[in-house]
Amino acid sequence: MRLRRVWAAGRRLWVLWLGLMWVWAGAARALTPQEALTLAEGETADRIAVMGRLATSGDPQAEALIRAMAREAVMVRGEQVLIVEGETAIDAVTGAPASAEGATSAMVNNRLRGALERALAGLDLLGDDARRQREAALRLRDSLIAQPDASVMPWIENALASQNVSRLDGRARRAVEEARAALWLEGGDAAQRVTAVQTLAHVGQDSVRARLAQRQEQESDPAVKAALAQALAQVDRALIRAQVVGQLFTGVSLGSILLLAALGLAITYGLMGVINMAHGELIMIGAYATYVVQGLFRQYLPGAFEWYLLAALPVAFLAAALVGAVMERGVIRWLYGRPLETLLATWGLSLILMQGVRSVFGAQNVAVESPGWMSGGVVVMGDLTLPWNRIVIIGFALAVLVAVALLIGRTRLGLFVRGVTQNRPIAACMGVNTARVDTYAFALGSGIAGLAGVALSQVGNVGPDLGQSYIIDSFMVVVLGGVGQLAGTVYAALGLGLLNKFIEGWAGAVLAKIAVLVFIIVFIQKRPQGIFALKGRQA
Repeated sequence: MRLRRVWAAGRRLWVLWLGLMWVWAGAARALTPQEALTLAEGETADRIAVMGRLATSGDPQAEALIRAMAREAVMVRGEQVLIVEGETAIDAVTGAPASAEGATSAMVNNRLRGALERALAGLDLLGDDARRQREAALRLRDSLIAQPDASVMPWIENALASQNVSRLDGRARRAVEEARAALWLEGGDAAQRVTAVQTLAHVGQDSVRARLAQRQEQESDPAVKAALAQALAQVDRALIRAQVVGQLFTGVSLGSILLLAALGLAITYGLMGVINMAHGELIMIGAYATYVVQGLFRQYLPGAFEWYLLAALPVAFLAAALVGAVMERGVIRWLYGRPLETLLATWGLSLILMQGVRSVFGAQNVAVESPGWMSGGVVVMGDLTLPWNRIVIIGFALAVLVAVALLIGRTRLGLFVRGVTQNRPIAACMGVNTARVDTYAFALGSGIAGLAGVALSQVGNVGPDLGQSYIIDSFMVVVLGGVGQLAGTVYAALGLGLLNKFIEGWAGAVLAKIAVLVFIIVFIQKRPQGIFALKGRQA
């Protein structure tokens, strides 16, 4: 019995001691009014030092104050520090509601702003959101590569500690290790500097190359200098690879845009023989239809705004197809077989459409906002980031191409279009309504131009002159690929996009345009039928 009473008393004392230690530790970690005041309006060095302590304290009030400082939402009234959001103000230390009357904003200079970014990265590193962990780690690494700050080392060591490393995403952990290497490069011993050089050599960024080159000029240790030479060569190779991949991607991206712009023209000009100078304005109509759908979603369906672009696709297709059908029925059907007259007539129609848009929407460009899921990009190597909007447009162009190929090659309408194109009198004798097929085919080509307008609204300005930037390029793609050949249109669009971007990276945008034009002229002189010429009875 006595032993049991001694054990119970000892257990109560142990629990009491743990409770006292917990209370003492919580009090030690808690944000104090003096710390909050120093962070809000102290000297810059003192503010950074206090922020470093608060960022590692684990106190929610301290974290809220640091995040509010980063948003510049902190104000001071006397010795009271306030967090002000809109019309609401709370005491930064207690969290109690307060009045912001007579308070002044806390100033944030560039040095403190950089320290705040690093502090936020340190706070996000040990959160539960893997995406925020990666973003925070990358921000921290890039910040320390650009400007080393030894005061951040405790946060890095804390993140890489054995009890926390399992919480880090794999990519976030690599970025934190690279951030530590950026600090070791300046303040570590020879072995740590060699390890830092070998770690940073895998980053492959211009900023890393600049840091390594700067360190090579200052380094005196032979082993570190040898590691720096190897690392610089490795980074140079990575930068060259990234540049080539970036040019390939931008070339394919430009080619996909040219493909979308020229695909409709490949039907109206390639299959029907109509020189449609208003094709660019049909693209413009698709872009303005996207703008209208965006406005309707913003006003009536704000909760579904992220998906307005999906609703804009059928609207843009139908709007451009309807305008194209009216053009074909009202003007173009009287001019088949007379290409010069169709050129002049459609040029006049293009002027009418541009002026109509100016009258309705104004002469200035309108803003079309990309959905959130199309923002940002994918980091593939070093500084190379592939933007999501370009990736989506490439996929969209492929989807439209497959749909058009199936429509022309596997459907009844496609059969009629091919039959009327090859031999109109025989198709009419077999009961095909050639006038209706002409209207459908022209409306189809116009609708595809409207889809191109949806894509172009996500990568450029939307204005009355939008179509003028693509009409010449569209004709060059169709003529180079071969009249009436969808496969030739694909090859020509991608080829011209890649050729233009590679020459542009070497000689500039203007010389690239001139070189591409000269290439097309020489190619057409040697092969007038284009890349894929018609054969047999089709010719």
